[in-house]
Amino acid sequence: MIMPRGEPLLMPVNPVFIVASLAAGLAVNMLPLGRVEWTPDLVMVLLVFWGVHQPLRIGMGVAFVLGLCMDVAQSALLGQHALSYAVLSFAAIAIHRRLLWFSVPSQALQVLPLFALAHAIELLLRMASGGIFPGLWSFAAPVLESLLWPIASWVLLAPQRRPPDSDQNRPL
Repeated sequence: MIMPRGEPLLMPVNPVFIVASLAAGLAVNMLPLGRVEWTPDLVMVLLVFWGVHQPLRIGMGVAFVLGLCMDVAQSALLGQHALSYAVLSFAAIAIHRRLLWFSVPSQALQVLPLFALAHAIELLLRMASGGIFPGLWSFAAPVLESLLWPIASWVLLAPQRRPPDSDQNRPL
């Protein structure tokens, strides 16, 4: 793949860093902060990020297992988060080549429909199983997750950035 002009060359990502970031996101999601509808789902942001940047390492299987963990932790309908995370991961992997050509703020706009789709799947499954509508504030969560995208990109790509090389004779 030809890199866009002006983008820095990134080092390979450490698989331990990927696992640690997903574990940290899962731990933050499991914090007992109460049932607030508009809180962003950090696991969704991380799954989309790693699905876009490392599609061969993080796939739908990992997303499904993390979704089952969230279902158990939130006492939700078993498979509710698992299905939405798997669909989200599939969609992120499907658009990963196109998405990397955009700037980070434009990427945030591109991933907003993915987050909205995942929340819509969760909402429809909850409503189909006899749950109540959580309110209009639940539509703020995908917007907040897309606003977290630039921060997640900056933080998660920081270990991969190469320091500038002062040698004038090396092309890379």
